Amino acid sequence: MTDDPSETPAQRALRLKKAAQAAKSGFPGAGKPPKPLAGGPAAGASKPWMKR
Repeated sequence: MTDDPSETPAQRALRLKKAAQAAKSGFPGAGKPPKPLAGGPAAGASKPWMKR
């Protein structure tokens, strides 16, 4: 990558930013595995005050 002398610092930063975003290629979290669902007791499984 050669820097163009007529390129302003803002144009250079935008060019570098676009290149970095293109290297990522995807929305955030695209490569991550899905989070596991919360695993707790069932809705009515443990209510000792309801037992006789």
